[in-house]
Amino acid sequence: MVANEHFVVRVPDNLPLHGAAPLLCAGVTTYSPLRYFGLDKPGMHVGVVGVGGLGHVAVKFAKAMGVKVTVISTSPNKKSEAIENLGADSFLVSRDDGQMKAAMGTMDGIIDTVSAVHPLLPLIGLLKNNGKLVLVGAPEKPLELPVFPLLMGRKIVAGSVVGGMKETQEMIDFAGKHNITANVEVIPVDYVNTAMERLIKTDVRYRFVIDIANTLKSSS
Repeated sequence: MVANEHFVVRVPDNLPLHGAAPLLCAGVTTYSPLRYFGLDKPGMHVGVVGVGGLGHVAVKFAKAMGVKVTVISTSPNKKSEAIENLGADSFLVSRDDGQMKAAMGTMDGIIDTVSAVHPLLPLIGLLKNNGKLVLVGAPEKPLELPVFPLLMGRKIVAGSVVGGMKETQEMIDFAGKHNITANVEVIPVDYVNTAMERLIKTDVRYRFVIDIANTLKSSS
């Protein structure tokens, strides 16, 4: 394949290609808002909503930037995964009113990766004054946005999606420096239909990667 050099990203030699591939989407989607909205300063406290394909990479990038990370999830059973495997500092069950109340006003920013319809009010409450809630998930239906809590704390609700070539290269270089890869399951191409069924059931941790080279070898 021949490609214009402007559209090519160089993957650092120390990153395995199967673990680096999802970073070209999920990686830059979470790296970009951390950088752009200034949530990348050591000592800051950032929340990550959702521990999925985007969320698990957001935790890794934020930790590599020196940020304190709290994972916010509806599933208490994801706590050990978030803290022990991904390196988050703490875990909040968003359905637990006591936990949420105790954490109110403690976060500089939140990266919200959830694509299902969910309430924003509790998340806005977690932010400090001047805090930023950045949505990178894409719910199908409009979310309800309570304005009064934004006014009282001069808070921001923003959106972000992937990034340009320059930032994608910057992201993958940063990933190489800090040995960050996505958690993936490598599959042959003839497993794709099964993988799609599993995706619908959210039965993947956290990205499927198709092994093209071995698929081509076995079919030739």
